[in-house]
Amino acid sequence: MSSFDLQAHRAAMERDGYTIIEDFLTPAELAEVRRVLAFYLGSRSGRNNFEGFATERVYTLVARGRIFWKIALDPRIMALCESYLLPNFLLTASQAIEIRPGETPQPFHTDDLFYTVPRPRPMISLSTIVAVDPFTAENGGTEVIPGSHRWSDAELGAMSNQLMAESPEEQERFAAQAVPVQLPAGGCVVFAGTLLHRGGANRSTAPRCAFSNQYCQPWGRQQENFTLAVPPEVARQMPPALQSLLGYSIHPPFMGQLSASHPAKALEPDYENRLIAQARQRGARLPE
Repeated sequence: MSSFDLQAHRAAMERDGYTIIEDFLTPAELAEVRRVLAFYLGSRSGRNNFEGFATERVYTLVARGRIFWKIALDPRIMALCESYLLPNFLLTASQAIEIRPGETPQPFHTDDLFYTVPRPRPMISLSTIVAVDPFTAENGGTEVIPGSHRWSDAELGAMSNQLMAESPEEQERFAAQAVPVQLPAGGCVVFAGTLLHRGGANRSTAPRCAFSNQYCQPWGRQQENFTLAVPPEVARQMPPALQSLLGYSIHPPFMGQLSASHPAKALEPDYENRLIAQARQRGARLPE
């Protein structure tokens, strides 16, 4: 890993809404990512136009291999998150995305549009997309609209009340301003949750695979419910910093508490749910 110029990446984020780390994964890390993903890819396609009918997604990626534990905690990404998000920020999404040949462009969207805070606004979430296969303009590489992270609700137009651009007119207006993100395999694009972007059309003859980790303010609801999705026996093995990102943490004074206790207690080997314990001790019965 080469030296990381935090201020230069922050400057790009402020100016354009995104920045690129070309050497994000080492060759060994990229090989391990491909090895783990091979167990899960190849069995299903998306359920709607947003997921992509010719696109496959693997959710809760952070729990599927130790390599993804390391990546979720990458110090460069943590430094950027610490620059824009409050302490105790959370992992909100972790998924692999493979766009297959013939896929159409994804609708333009932002990753934090479900947070109903008027725009322009400070960053509520920060997203990363890591290229497993090289990104090109032909194979479905991510397309972004530089500077759109600063747009107001009025500049978004009808999309300000939607989760994505829905009309052909909106799509055309945004597409005219978009640029393709070209990444080598192992490269990463980091962008503000307010940035307009989409997965491009795959006009090539091969799939384009990537994965995305997204982070949010500690007071924001996570897209993925990791405390339910990640099996406790897996979460127990994770580093405390990753457990915290999943939601086993407290945002002061008491957001995230578990029956007035720290939620990390749920990962202790002898943990017993407090409601069950108290009912047993007092001879009470829980609702049936």
